[in-house]
Amino acid sequence: MPHITLPDGIPGIRSLVMYRPDTGQHLYELAQTLLRAGSPDSTLTNAERELIAAFVSKQNRTDFCMNSHAAASRYLYADQRALVDQTLLNPDSAPISAKLKALLTIADHVQADARTVSDDLVTAARAEGATDGDIHDTVLIAASFCMYNRYVDGLATLTPTDPAAYEAMGERMGTVGYQLPKAGNAASSSTSL
Repeated sequence: MPHITLPDGIPGIRSLVMYRPDTGQHLYELAQTLLRAGSPDSTLTNAERELIAAFVSKQNRTDFCMNSHAAASRYLYADQRALVDQTLLNPDSAPISAKLKALLTIADHVQADARTVSDDLVTAARAEGATDGDIHDTVLIAASFCMYNRYVDGLATLTPTDPAAYEAMGERMGTVGYQLPKAGNAASSSTSL
């Protein structure tokens, strides 16, 4: 049960942005920029960006964000969707690029203690083809998702247990991105981020 009065039946951050649209607008704009636009010199795909968000959320044990962003990543990977679950289970053995593995290592360090992101980790990512934009965006996605995760968990928002709910969220995030819910449209708001 949420710690504050939130719209009934609306999961995760969606309920929080409906509660405070003035702050929610900025949080959604940040998510849209990080997970869809990215730095001009970044080579990360939208699917990889969503996977980094899901990976950090898994490390933080934030089920809502991990499941919703994993679903978005699966949707965006399309016929390669199985690699999302393989990566979340074990990034080292997952069939992802060496560059993405190196970037997930950086994201893991940001999540645990950002001060441990070392020159060696960055050099290893560069050696695998990571650009400055890739490194920048990985760090900012990881740092931002630590904030999003704590926001969602700190207010004990609703976390669906039905995988189908996340599949619908993933499709919506994969197609329309991150947009504030329309006032009075709770039905569509309950199945999207």
